[in-house]
Amino acid sequence: MKNFKTLTLLIGFLLLFSCKNQSNSSEISDNLTDKSENPSQNFGIVIHGGAGTILKENMSDSLEMAYKMKLEEAIRVGHEILRQGGTAMEAVTKTINIMEDSPLFNAGKGAVFTHEGINELDASVMDGATLNAGAVAGVTRVKNPIDLALAVMNDSPHVMLSGKGAETFAQERGFELVDPTYFYTENRFQSLQRIKDKEKTELDHDGKTAFTDPFIKDSKFGTVGCVALDKNGNLAAGTSTGGMTNKRWNRIGDAPIIGAGTYANNATCAVSSTGWGEFFIRAMVAHDISALMEYKGLSLQEAAAEVIQKKVPALGGDGGIVSIDKHGNVAMEFNTAGMYRAHMNAAGELIIGIYKDE
Repeated sequence: MKNFKTLTLLIGFLLLFSCKNQSNSSEISDNLTDKSENPSQNFGIVIHGGAGTILKENMSDSLEMAYKMKLEEAIRVGHEILRQGGTAMEAVTKTINIMEDSPLFNAGKGAVFTHEGINELDASVMDGATLNAGAVAGVTRVKNPIDLALAVMNDSPHVMLSGKGAETFAQERGFELVDPTYFYTENRFQSLQRIKDKEKTELDHDGKTAFTDPFIKDSKFGTVGCVALDKNGNLAAGTSTGGMTNKRWNRIGDAPIIGAGTYANNATCAVSSTGWGEFFIRAMVAHDISALMEYKGLSLQEAAAEVIQKKVPALGGDGGIVSIDKHGNVAMEFNTAGMYRAHMNAAGELIIGIYKDE
């Protein structure tokens, strides 16, 4: 009898310990599941301020610091929006606003001049959740073109508006239109004069201006862009630019072209481009990166490298992209000497780079 009681107590103790251990294991498993499946554990933002022949030996310490400070200011605005649960689209547009308002970048306030001495601005946005998009091209009085692109997406039945029509739409939607002199910066104006002086000395056999690569290579970069992944797992992308110095005939580059300069799809990634727009349009760079992921199963980095390091150079173009995928992986790929860029992840870790070896 004594042995039986002892055995009963022992069995009871073992059952109690087993139940408690299973309960603890279940709690641990639930906690791990919550962390791995909860999208709010992961978000991120990436920006660029243009790519091109950006060499450290040509950059003063003070100018380099100014660029890095502005990149940090811009990306922290977007990151804070994401941290507080804001949407990827809000983070993208507010971040781009900071760069549009800075004379450092070829967008908004710092836009380059056309051959006629005016500033023509382009911008686009895309929502990865809905595949909705909006764009404007050739506007001359809109302070923040990225905001107008967002309005086209949200408040019109169209994807792209241009020129005076886009500005009429802006006015009807309550946008404040600025005097075109707002966009004047002396260094951009002098850049135009230098390129026009070069044109006078290099004429083709018909006596017409020779639009050779050197003119374009010195004048096409500076576009700004942003991509973001929010806590709800949604992606968004946006791009804004003043285009190419000395551009003529209302030329439009890749920045406002959905699939070339901007693309976002929750199934794959969000991309913003900067580079020689004619080639980025022909290669449909932003969409091509997404397509390689969706149809060929490439990673974001593999797809970005394939397009930027192989496809675009094979056509004769150059430039770069920033991108983020649905898991928060990032690619900042470029085939030029430099690209102004920055990235912040959910942990708040910040990476800023300008030159290729950074």
